[in-house]
Amino acid sequence: MYLTQNLAKRLPVEYPQAPRKNLLKLLVAEHKSNYLVSPPGCPKIPPSIQLRQYQEQAVASWFANQGRGTLKMATGSGKTITALAIASELYQKIGLQVLLIVCPYRHLVSQWARECEKFSLKPLLAFESVHNWQSQLSSQLYNVRSHSQPFLTIITTNSTLMGGLQTQLKYFPEKTLIIGDEVHNLGAPKLEQSLPRNIGLRLGLSATPERYFDEQGTEFIFDYFGSVLSPELTLRDAIAQGALVHYLYYPILVDLTESEAYAYARITTKIGWILSSEDNSPKNNNALTALLMQRARLVGAAANKLQALRQLMQNRLDTTHTLFYCGDGTQEGAIGKQSSRQIAAVVKLLGSELGYRVNTYTAETSLSQREELRKQFADGDLQGLVAIRCLDEGVDIPAIQTAVILASSSNPRQFIQRRGRILRPHPGKQRATLFDTIVMPPELDRQTWEVERNLLKKELKRFIEFADLADNAGEARKTLITLQQQYGLLDL
Repeated sequence: MYLTQNLAKRLPVEYPQAPRKNLLKLLVAEHKSNYLVSPPGCPKIPPSIQLRQYQEQAVASWFANQGRGTLKMATGSGKTITALAIASELYQKIGLQVLLIVCPYRHLVSQWARECEKFSLKPLLAFESVHNWQSQLSSQLYNVRSHSQPFLTIITTNSTLMGGLQTQLKYFPEKTLIIGDEVHNLGAPKLEQSLPRNIGLRLGLSATPERYFDEQGTEFIFDYFGSVLSPELTLRDAIAQGALVHYLYYPILVDLTESEAYAYARITTKIGWILSSEDNSPKNNNALTALLMQRARLVGAAANKLQALRQLMQNRLDTTHTLFYCGDGTQEGAIGKQSSRQIAAVVKLLGSELGYRVNTYTAETSLSQREELRKQFADGDLQGLVAIRCLDEGVDIPAIQTAVILASSSNPRQFIQRRGRILRPHPGKQRATLFDTIVMPPELDRQTWEVERNLLKKELKRFIEFADLADNAGEARKTLITLQQQYGLLDL
């Protein structure tokens, strides 16, 4: 049932060129039993979960790819369940001993823990202070390696993987599966160096595994975890198969103020200089990313969005389960001044002026507060949540009926993550509604206009795709035509 001591010597060690394709075959050959009765703490698909056809296909694809691969599936379509189904089947096929799940943020650790418990797992949560978990992890790893404990599940964060977990990685047995959740984050230089090379069974999860303006990071993700597996599940596929709900989409066009328009034109000109330089160095790419983020913050905090929000919500004061996205969404960390000002202004407008019951949900909200807010929101005690990026990736609040996007970055990942968040099924939720504030670019000189047109073309494709899949596609497209006409993009 267990690996021979010589198995590791027989495994190829080249990295990343050789993905050790024979690893899974060797592990299966070492495993004598065709079926294991799963004791407590070992992965087992619960009777209440019936995998969809595309999930079963994804499981089969991962095994066919010899224990490597990345699931690229629409947000909300069940990547977590698919991943745990793979772990369950691995336990049956090879006697999997350790499951290591790596998440970008703390709140996703709690969410993964809830899902793991449905699969009979008893996860060890290894994050924050090493004093809370390190000795327990050492003890359980020893027990697993000595076969006195059948299985160990560890859920950690990216930052803990880089830190306190590093000294423990060498003790993980060969029969370990690592799952990278929101795997696009793991392509960052510091994070990629922290990933364990001695763990051969690997699974990446993301609706958007490709990194924005980072081909090298994207290449590393696929080298380490494996290529994208079939089937890829698009938003259209997920809605057609009932994994996500239908929706209404209402773009709201907003003009910049005079001072905002001047700053916008100045930043766009600088972006044009970099794009025309044909310099693909990391320094230039970093400068471009910084400018795009700067422009996104400017657009996100546009003053006229508050007036648009007031007009929208004056007729919706009796609604509940509404999510308001604010801020620039650049990173999970301290809230920037612009984001803080916008959140405060939105809460003041909704709560103090309109009497709409809201609270904030940000990176600074404690885990215990987040759980309480989730419950109040689901129960309707809170009519709305005002959030920034911490509700972009992985967070499961399916009770959301309506979303108002007041700010978003130019990164397509954010748009894709958010729409999937909004469209998750929930009892009694027949259809979702999304209001998307889109800033109209100001009048620009001819050269800057061309830069703006090229940038806008990419973003408009996303808006149009989302409009075309909406139940009110014609109405949504009619609003976007104004923007298309201004920049000669009617062919999109």
